[in-house]
Amino acid sequence: MEKLIGLNKIKTAVFISGTGSNLESLIKFSLLKNSPIKINLIISNNIKAKGLKFAKFYKIKKKTYNLKNKYISEKLILKDLNVNEIDLICLAGFMKILSKNFIMKFKGKILNIHPSLLPKYKGLNTHERVINNKEKYSGCTVHYVNSKLDAGKIILQKKVKVSKRETPKSLKIKILKQEHKLYPRALKKILINL
Repeated sequence: MEKLIGLNKIKTAVFISGTGSNLESLIKFSLLKNSPIKINLIISNNIKAKGLKFAKFYKIKKKTYNLKNKYISEKLILKDLNVNEIDLICLAGFMKILSKNFIMKFKGKILNIHPSLLPKYKGLNTHERVINNKEKYSGCTVHYVNSKLDAGKIILQKKVKVSKRETPKSLKIKILKQEHKLYPRALKKILINL
Protein backbone atom coordinates (compact mmCIF):
# COMPACT_ATOMS: atom_id res chain seq x y z
CA MET A 1 0.00 0.00 0.00
CA GLU A 2 2.73 2.52 0.94
CA LYS A 3 4.60 1.99 -2.33
CA LEU A 4 1.40 2.64 -4.23
CA ILE A 5 0.87 5.91 -2.35
CA GLY A 6 4.44 6.99 -3.10
CA LEU A 7 3.61 6.92 -6.79
CA ASN A 8 0.11 8.19 -6.42
CA LYS A 9 -0.10 10.84 -3.72
CA ILE A 10 -3.51 12.30 -2.93
CA LYS A 11 -3.94 15.78 -4.37
CA THR A 12 -4.65 18.06 -1.45
CA ALA A 13 -5.73 21.67 -0.94
CA VAL A 14 -5.00 23.49 2.32
CA PHE A 15 -7.28 26.35 3.41
CA ILE A 16 -5.75 29.03 5.66
CA SER A 17 -6.58 32.45 7.11
CA GLY A 18 -3.50 33.41 9.12
CA THR A 19 0.14 32.61 9.80
CA GLY A 20 0.02 29.17 8.21
CA SER A 21 2.14 27.32 10.78
CA ASN A 22 0.02 24.17 10.33
CA LEU A 23 0.25 24.68 6.57
CA GLU A 24 4.06 24.71 6.78
CA SER A 25 4.13 21.51 8.82
CA LEU A 26 1.74 19.87 6.30
CA ILE A 27 3.94 20.97 3.38
CA LYS A 28 7.05 19.52 5.06
CA PHE A 29 5.11 16.31 5.74
CA SER A 30 3.90 16.15 2.11
CA LEU A 31 7.51 16.29 0.87
CA LEU A 32 8.45 13.11 2.74
CA LYS A 33 8.81 10.06 0.52
CA ASN A 34 6.22 8.00 2.38
CA SER A 35 3.69 10.84 2.79
CA PRO A 36 0.27 10.00 1.33
CA ILE A 37 -0.45 13.60 0.22
CA LYS A 38 0.81 16.19 -2.24
CA ILE A 39 -0.26 19.80 -1.67
CA ASN A 40 -1.34 21.21 -5.03
CA LEU A 41 -3.29 24.27 -3.93
CA ILE A 42 -3.44 26.77 -1.05
CA ILE A 43 -6.64 28.75 -0.60
CA SER A 44 -7.10 31.71 1.73
CA ASN A 45 -9.93 34.08 2.58
CA ASN A 46 -7.34 36.67 3.66
CA ILE A 47 -5.15 38.35 1.05
CA LYS A 48 -2.76 39.40 3.88
CA ALA A 49 -2.47 35.90 5.40
CA LYS A 50 1.18 35.44 6.36
CA GLY A 51 0.89 31.75 5.46
CA LEU A 52 0.64 32.65 1.76
CA LYS A 53 4.43 33.18 1.76
CA PHE A 54 4.80 29.39 1.97
CA ALA A 55 3.04 29.08 -1.40
CA LYS A 56 5.75 31.22 -2.97
CA PHE A 57 8.59 29.55 -1.07
CA TYR A 58 7.49 25.99 -1.91
CA LYS A 59 6.17 26.91 -5.39
CA ILE A 60 2.58 25.85 -4.69
CA LYS A 61 -0.36 27.40 -6.52
CA LYS A 62 -2.38 29.81 -4.35
CA LYS A 63 -5.75 31.55 -4.62
CA THR A 64 -7.43 34.11 -2.37
CA TYR A 65 -11.14 34.83 -2.03
CA ASN A 66 -12.78 37.45 0.18
CA LEU A 67 -15.86 35.21 0.77
CA LYS A 68 -18.08 38.30 1.24
CA ASN A 69 -20.52 36.63 -1.11
CA LYS A 70 -20.20 33.06 0.15
CA TYR A 71 -22.32 31.51 -2.60
CA ILE A 72 -20.28 33.00 -5.47
CA SER A 73 -16.92 32.49 -3.72
CA GLU A 74 -17.65 28.84 -2.92
CA LYS A 75 -18.69 28.19 -6.53
CA LEU A 76 -15.35 29.61 -7.70
CA ILE A 77 -13.42 27.63 -5.07
CA LEU A 78 -15.16 24.39 -6.14
CA LYS A 79 -14.23 25.16 -9.74
CA ASP A 80 -10.57 25.64 -8.69
CA LEU A 81 -10.65 22.38 -6.74
CA ASN A 82 -12.02 20.52 -9.77
CA VAL A 83 -9.54 22.06 -12.21
CA ASN A 84 -6.68 21.03 -9.89
CA GLU A 85 -8.22 17.55 -9.36
CA ILE A 86 -8.23 18.00 -5.58
CA ASP A 87 -9.36 14.93 -3.63
CA LEU A 88 -8.75 16.12 -0.07
CA ILE A 89 -9.13 19.44 1.78
CA CYS A 90 -7.22 20.23 4.98
CA LEU A 91 -8.49 23.23 6.92
CA ALA A 92 -5.57 24.74 8.84
CA GLY A 93 -6.59 27.82 10.76
CA PHE A 94 -9.30 28.65 8.21
CA MET A 95 -11.56 31.13 9.98
CA LYS A 96 -14.63 30.88 7.77
CA ILE A 97 -17.47 28.40 8.03
CA LEU A 98 -18.12 26.49 4.81
CA SER A 99 -21.70 26.04 3.65
CA LYS A 100 -23.57 22.76 3.94
CA ASN A 101 -23.68 22.57 0.14
CA PHE A 102 -19.88 22.93 -0.15
CA ILE A 103 -19.28 20.29 2.54
CA MET A 104 -21.66 17.85 0.81
CA LYS A 105 -19.66 18.16 -2.42
CA PHE A 106 -16.54 16.99 -0.54
CA LYS A 107 -18.29 14.73 1.97
CA GLY A 108 -15.78 12.77 4.02
CA LYS A 109 -12.88 14.53 2.31
CA ILE A 110 -12.53 17.66 4.45
CA LEU A 111 -10.43 17.60 7.63
CA ASN A 112 -9.94 20.27 10.27
CA ILE A 113 -7.67 20.77 13.25
CA HIS A 114 -9.13 22.40 16.33
CA PRO A 115 -7.23 23.62 19.43
CA SER A 116 -9.25 21.81 22.09
CA LEU A 117 -10.23 18.30 23.10
CA LEU A 118 -13.50 18.14 21.19
CA PRO A 119 -16.40 17.91 21.86
CA LYS A 120 -15.33 20.39 24.56
CA TYR A 121 -14.75 24.04 23.58
CA LYS A 122 -16.01 24.21 20.03
CA GLY A 123 -15.69 27.52 18.22
CA LEU A 124 -13.45 30.45 19.11
CA ASN A 125 -11.43 31.63 22.16
CA THR A 126 -10.82 28.05 23.27
CA HIS A 127 -7.69 28.76 25.33
CA GLU A 128 -9.33 31.57 27.34
CA ARG A 129 -12.34 29.38 28.05
CA VAL A 130 -10.16 26.42 29.10
CA ILE A 131 -8.22 28.60 31.56
CA ASN A 132 -11.34 30.37 32.90
CA ASN A 133 -12.90 26.98 33.63
CA LYS A 134 -9.71 25.83 35.43
CA GLU A 135 -9.36 22.74 33.24
CA LYS A 136 -6.40 20.48 34.07
CA TYR A 137 -6.04 19.36 30.44
CA SER A 138 -6.62 20.74 26.98
CA GLY A 139 -5.21 19.70 23.63
CA CYS A 140 -6.02 19.46 19.95
CA THR A 141 -8.26 17.40 17.70
CA VAL A 142 -8.18 16.45 14.03
CA HIS A 143 -11.67 15.68 12.81
CA TYR A 144 -13.79 15.29 9.69
CA VAL A 145 -15.82 18.36 8.80
CA ASN A 146 -19.58 18.12 8.71
CA SER A 147 -22.26 20.81 8.57
CA LYS A 148 -22.19 21.38 12.35
CA LEU A 149 -19.38 23.50 13.85
CA ASP A 150 -16.44 21.37 15.12
CA ALA A 151 -18.75 18.35 15.38
CA GLY A 152 -17.44 15.89 12.78
CA LYS A 153 -16.09 12.44 13.58
CA ILE A 154 -12.83 12.61 15.54
CA ILE A 155 -9.75 11.07 13.91
CA LEU A 156 -7.04 11.77 16.52
CA GLN A 157 -6.53 13.85 19.65
CA LYS A 158 -3.54 14.90 21.70
CA LYS A 159 -3.86 15.84 25.37
CA VAL A 160 -1.81 18.67 26.88
CA LYS A 161 -1.46 19.50 30.58
CA VAL A 162 -2.61 22.99 31.56
CA SER A 163 -0.19 24.39 34.15
CA LYS A 164 -1.33 26.55 37.07
CA ARG A 165 0.32 29.66 35.63
CA GLU A 166 -0.89 29.09 32.07
CA THR A 167 -1.97 32.07 29.97
CA PRO A 168 -4.03 31.83 26.76
CA LYS A 169 -0.86 32.71 24.82
CA SER A 170 1.38 30.09 26.50
CA LEU A 171 -1.33 27.45 26.08
CA LYS A 172 -1.75 28.35 22.41
CA ILE A 173 2.00 27.90 21.81
CA LYS A 174 2.06 24.60 23.72
CA ILE A 175 -0.92 23.21 21.78
CA LEU A 176 0.28 24.50 18.41
CA LYS A 177 3.47 22.43 18.77
CA GLN A 178 1.30 19.36 19.20
CA GLU A 179 -0.98 20.33 16.29
CA HIS A 180 2.03 20.27 13.95
CA LYS A 181 2.65 16.62 14.90
CA LEU A 182 -0.98 15.52 15.13
CA TYR A 183 -2.20 16.62 11.68
CA PRO A 184 0.36 14.50 9.75
CA ARG A 185 -0.32 11.54 12.09
CA ALA A 186 -4.06 11.82 11.43
CA LEU A 187 -3.48 11.90 7.67
CA LYS A 188 -1.29 8.80 7.88
CA LYS A 189 -3.93 7.07 9.99
CA ILE A 190 -6.75 7.57 7.51
CA LEU A 191 -4.80 7.39 4.24
CA ILE A 192 -2.15 4.75 4.80
CA ASN A 193 -3.97 2.37 7.16
CA LEU A 194 -7.04 2.26 4.92
